[in-house]
Amino acid sequence: MATASLENPDILPTPPMGFNNWARFECNLNQSLFTETADAMVSKGLLAAGYNRVNIDDCWPLYDRAPNGSLQWNETLFADGLIWLGRYLKKKGFHFGIYSDAGNETCGGYPGSVGYEELDAKTFADWGIDYLKLDGCNVYNKTGQTLQERYEEIYGHWHDIFSKSDRPLIFSESAPAYFAGPPLDVGSANLTDWFTVMNWVPQKGELSRHSQDIIVHRLSKTPWTSVMANYDQEVRVAREQRKGYYNDPDFLIADDPHLTLDEKKSHFALWASFSAPLIISAYIPDLPSETIRYLTNKDLIAVNQDSLGLQATLVSHDGTWDVLTRSLSNGDRLLTILNNGSDTASIEVPINRLGWSMGAQYAKFGISGKLEVKDLWTGKSSTISPAEHGASIQANVPSHGTAVYRISVHDGPRMWPRVTPRKWNWIPTGLLFNAASFHCLTVIMNGTVIFAKCDGSVEQIWQVGQKGAWIKSLDKPGCLTVENGHVVLGECNEKEWIYSRYGLIQEESSRKCLTEGKDGDVMVEECGYLRNDQVWEMPSGWQL
Repeated sequence: MATASLENPDILPTPPMGFNNWARFECNLNQSLFTETADAMVSKGLLAAGYNRVNIDDCWPLYDRAPNGSLQWNETLFADGLIWLGRYLKKKGFHFGIYSDAGNETCGGYPGSVGYEELDAKTFADWGIDYLKLDGCNVYNKTGQTLQERYEEIYGHWHDIFSKSDRPLIFSESAPAYFAGPPLDVGSANLTDWFTVMNWVPQKGELSRHSQDIIVHRLSKTPWTSVMANYDQEVRVAREQRKGYYNDPDFLIADDPHLTLDEKKSHFALWASFSAPLIISAYIPDLPSETIRYLTNKDLIAVNQDSLGLQATLVSHDGTWDVLTRSLSNGDRLLTILNNGSDTASIEVPINRLGWSMGAQYAKFGISGKLEVKDLWTGKSSTISPAEHGASIQANVPSHGTAVYRISVHDGPRMWPRVTPRKWNWIPTGLLFNAASFHCLTVIMNGTVIFAKCDGSVEQIWQVGQKGAWIKSLDKPGCLTVENGHVVLGECNEKEWIYSRYGLIQEESSRKCLTEGKDGDVMVEECGYLRNDQVWEMPSGWQL
């Protein structure tokens, strides 16, 4: 049997890539759209680049089920039928995906799957479907049950069905999107239900939509705001992602007329840095060569498909610049820089902010190594010495543009046998911030720590040990500790804190939780249930 989700990460070892019609066409779909799209994906090199899934979204069925209860495709839209279409796609080299809804009706008013889960799963399997996007419109809780519990019950039922299947099926869950709250306003809402759903979706499927729909083509006026809204929620849930399960910030809207080319490239680069699904929703036959060029960037796709499956996390954030980093499976380090300002500008990122550490053995013998820094847009590389004072990476980035670099270690010939095997270390480094308020843990004078608005300063950058065992300031000597009931910067201990995928940071001895108090106070209190003031994001790599 093919168990689903994290029980078998090999079902989806890297995030999916492909096409979905919704954001571009909504219900304006038919058979020709999908055959033309598949043909264009082959001829334009998208299939060869890894975009090997073609997924149908809402509005494909008839309004009524067949006498035996099964779903029926609309023969006016799909004259040859979905079985024929699936065979056509598979002959071209694509996987075939479909849409249904967890409730009574789909978002477009077509039959939902509640009460028909086993039958619909069998129908999809008989049609050759191997990917299901399960939306969450029109779900209603039973008496004595919360709405969140009802969603978990339904999505869990689908998980159980797929786990008993003889062949794997990719399960895309939309449940979290129905608890995410208004875009860019998550800090003002009680996010306990959203945090709860984000905790259980990795146990049920391979990916989940955590935010509202990205803006559809028909309504698009300020699409960059929509892209950034989903980006904003993506960075708050990095703790959930791991190989076999991927946070999904929604489609790549590659032909939106209100996005500049730099914004489109940023959209792609950020999603690639997150190892998020790369699902294009655009009219692919008309995509120009400049769009195909960035969508097929081999270096960025390699980052997206890296076998670790980590999500890039924030090193710093100040309202204009976002700096993100993550480790890659071969030991390289990723640096992604977003300029969300209104003008082209330059930035320097000190290499120590990315977590560079050459290890004590190397320091003893004065060996520093060299770092090769490859610009993943231009393909050009440069070399820096991390031992030099102020060693940094400089970037000139257009407004709403994103620079991306892959950093590799080159330590030269084996001249120092006494210090082998070599240990070039990247320590998880970056912001520790509240996933609800987006306030950053900050060191101020005399070892005092507070929560404050993120401002991009080094006083807000932290390094963490395995499973968050120690939390060390990058700027000041010392680690986060509890002294006489107060959280301060003090002596470093190997086992001070415990960090979980629930987002809780517990003081190791008392098991009390790090808590954001009023006016930025940093406290430890008895742990509540996924409270806004107790759920945290940590630098990427803490779980390694």
